[in-house]
Amino acid sequence: MNKNIYYYNQNADQFFDTTYQVDMTSLYQSFLRYLPEHASILDLGCGSGRDTLAFKNLGHQVEAIDYSEELVAKARQLTGLPVQFGSFYELAEQAKYDGVWACASLLHCERDRLSDALHRILTALKPNGVCYMSFKYGNTDREKDGRSFTDLNEQQAHDLLQGLDDVLLLQQWISIDKRPDRTEEWLNILFKKQKA
Repeated sequence: MNKNIYYYNQNADQFFDTTYQVDMTSLYQSFLRYLPEHASILDLGCGSGRDTLAFKNLGHQVEAIDYSEELVAKARQLTGLPVQFGSFYELAEQAKYDGVWACASLLHCERDRLSDALHRILTALKPNGVCYMSFKYGNTDREKDGRSFTDLNEQQAHDLLQGLDDVLLLQQWISIDKRPDRTEEWLNILFKKQKA
């Protein structure tokens, strides 16, 4: 079991309590404006299930996965949905989703596997499907409090997307952490799958 999964399994209660009520409305609006009504959305690395529940309540068809057994259980309880246990390294769906929401999840992807994870997301998206992803803003690979992080800056994001076929960058912006006691910066990225 890798250290990130161990951390989330051991700290699931605390993580849930500090994240499930955070107001993410502004980020949802940026993502959802590119999607059809009743869109099929994958919440990839759903954590507490907060975003899954929000999309469900807005009338979308939502599937969710997470790689922490403890958080999967909490997300199932919060959302009433059959949240799956799984990793972005194993995503194998084809042209299934209008949108993939990867909020603060790919930041735990090893840097040399990010391109593969994004290829998997692109394959899972329908033509013209949209992906939202967010990373802590920076340029290093680091460990903090028992977790490993892959930070990303604008140039690294550009290079990453340049390495993919048929991708259109829709938006990229920096935001401040939405939790009341945090001031970290996040790099937010929205991109579109341009072809089948």
